[in-house]
Amino acid sequence: MLSKIRFTETLFVKKNATSPNQKKLKTYKMKKLNAVILLLTIVFQIHAQNQEMDSFVDNLMKKMTLEEKIGQLNQLAIPNSFVTGATVSTDVEAKIIAGNVGSILNSLNPEVTRKAQEMAVTKSPNKIPIIFGMDVIHGFKTIFPIPLALSCTWDVSLVEESARIAAAEASSAGIAWTFSPMVDIARDARWGRIAEGAGEDPFLGSQIAKAMIKGYQGDNLQNENTIMACVKHFALYGAAEAGRDYNTVDMSRISMYQDFFPPYKAAIEAGVGSAMTSFNVVDGIPATGNHWLLTDLLRDQWKFNGFVVTDYTAINEMTAHGMGDLQTVSALALKAGVDMDMVGEGFLNTFKKSLAEGKISNEEINLACRRVLEAKYKLGLFNDPYKYINTARMEKEILSEANQGAARKIAANSVILLKNDKQILPLKKTGTIALVGPLADSKADMLGTWAMGGDAEKVISLLDGLKNVGGNSVKILHAKGAEFTDDPYLLKNMQSPLSPSTGNNVSTEKKSNDELIKEAVKLANQSDVVVAAIGEPAAWSGEASSRTDISIPETQKNLLKALKATGKPVVVVIFSGRPLTLVWEDSSFDAIIEAWHGGTQAGNAVADILFGDTNPSGKLTATFPRSVGQIPIYYNHKNTGRPASPGNKFSSKYIDSPNEPLYPFGYGLSYTTFEYGNISLNKSSLKGDETLTVTVSVKNTGKYKGEEVVQMYISDPVASVSRAVKELKGFQKVEIAPGETKEVKFTVSPDLLKFYNSKLEYNWEPGEFEVQVGGNSRDVKKAKFNWVK
Repeated sequence: MLSKIRFTETLFVKKNATSPNQKKLKTYKMKKLNAVILLLTIVFQIHAQNQEMDSFVDNLMKKMTLEEKIGQLNQLAIPNSFVTGATVSTDVEAKIIAGNVGSILNSLNPEVTRKAQEMAVTKSPNKIPIIFGMDVIHGFKTIFPIPLALSCTWDVSLVEESARIAAAEASSAGIAWTFSPMVDIARDARWGRIAEGAGEDPFLGSQIAKAMIKGYQGDNLQNENTIMACVKHFALYGAAEAGRDYNTVDMSRISMYQDFFPPYKAAIEAGVGSAMTSFNVVDGIPATGNHWLLTDLLRDQWKFNGFVVTDYTAINEMTAHGMGDLQTVSALALKAGVDMDMVGEGFLNTFKKSLAEGKISNEEINLACRRVLEAKYKLGLFNDPYKYINTARMEKEILSEANQGAARKIAANSVILLKNDKQILPLKKTGTIALVGPLADSKADMLGTWAMGGDAEKVISLLDGLKNVGGNSVKILHAKGAEFTDDPYLLKNMQSPLSPSTGNNVSTEKKSNDELIKEAVKLANQSDVVVAAIGEPAAWSGEASSRTDISIPETQKNLLKALKATGKPVVVVIFSGRPLTLVWEDSSFDAIIEAWHGGTQAGNAVADILFGDTNPSGKLTATFPRSVGQIPIYYNHKNTGRPASPGNKFSSKYIDSPNEPLYPFGYGLSYTTFEYGNISLNKSSLKGDETLTVTVSVKNTGKYKGEEVVQMYISDPVASVSRAVKELKGFQKVEIAPGETKEVKFTVSPDLLKFYNSKLEYNWEPGEFEVQVGGNSRDVKKAKFNWVK
């Protein structure tokens, strides 16, 4: 067929064009024909590759015993690795030699990795290589901002770049598989793992998911600098009740499909190689044993063709969910669609018995084994088991100058200017600055959660950064000023197994908090401006780090109060892994920055922002509540039958607080100002498959060149089901010079109007719609249009 197409193309080329219009037509047809040929070529190549893989796996599985097939479904956590659960595997060498290991988790030592791989491919019965996986969440050795911060760049190219660099570094050190991206929608800032995702919005979360997968996997997993991605946690983990990690989840199917599933689905469509189950229940059945979730939805509806791994000991934990003993829940997981058991060894120790008792079948074991072997084939491990262990490439890739430059740029783009009322910022590179606070010179805490490959000694602290960027004309005075907290519960959680060397934030000070504050005040009085670095240490966010109180602890607040009393200008720099409640801080200080946990180059990046070398452009992807009493809080909520009304007591509102958040979704300031013109629509009435062009002018009315994230929301006020008050449907980050005006255009097609109705049908309904465009979800320009089918 392909040869016939090329023969036709040759005849077409030989024809002589007799007029300009015919030449244009010829060029157009040629381009179209070439595109068809390219597409068919790719299809044929994929088909041929799949045939080769099928043949290889078929032949290999014919040689394998039942024990070896079950062994491929077993993932171990070896003692030298970072342990992210309560269980560590034993008798590792014996299991590798017996062919009872398909994967090893979080091995950071390339020498150990090579030794284990050598054992597998020389001593196990069929010489099957091991997949080495690791939680490379926001960088391997070069650590980028936490994923929540990455999403606040609203720049998918930067997100993709961070994942590409992470893949290049990790793949040189023996890692072929990362347990990322985490795409769980999170509307509750108490949940520690909000730090690991892209926030509260499914549209933005979907774009971030696709970018990260492209960064990790590239265009060809056979390339040595790519690694297989794993979308997690499937599904709904971000909706844990009360924001308490590992807690139950309960929601309607329509909420699942409309608000929580889109980023997972986007990851599948982007070609993610694997998926990880979540700890929670879905419709009352644990996700790890949920056939509807893992087979009916993931494979049959979404056509996922990768393999499914559990989260850490998630099979074993189904017993506590009330699903039965280890043999029962292991069989349940396999039949649901799980292919690999992370660390729990339920598959390894129960499947022979379950098979003999007819509780599982050979076909089910074979299918799971095939999927794991296919992943190894796709990664090229059968051709070269050591391709992911390359010391020469490690020296070139890891912590390279280029990678550090990218980390600095990305971190700066993630920083959010929350307030700058008296234009305290940017700081001048002259005079004296007092830098105080428990996070002023903390290197390890800049790494944030899930930075297991990070090295605190390589981190640039804020103190380092101010000196580097400020230069010799700026005098920096530094004092700790306060402990993180004196709360006994929080003091027990100052160290985290998910990041290295975070134990150095455990204070060895002999001074009281009062003495620390006095030192800070003394320096403040000697300075022109004060920078207060406060917030959360890395250990307070991430897995198993849920908080009931997300305010700044009193020890740090007391420091801020003392600094305010000096009368000096104070810039509050907040490092955190989640949104915090900052009502008092917002009302008390003129300049506030949310810097998150920015990674290896955090200090330089924040200093770039403070001194104005980089104009802040980050925007929030998670709403900042006024208090925990507002949680869960998110911009795309549904309305009620009694919307809040100031004159009506019997309306949906609080009696002690406004309904509105402190900082809305999409919010973030700049050192310059942007003025939005009215929305222009190319049509006000549309029909069928027509497209709408939405145009808005954005003018830089300030003195600095800046980047603005222009956001488009759509409202559907009348529908067959109650809809969200608005939904993000587009965004563009544009750079605008002082005095310059740029026109920003969005294209709206019927696809952007689609939603899930009560029958879970995905379609759009005709009627009136409203488009809203602005710099955040609250401050928008509006225009209406009608669309009929």
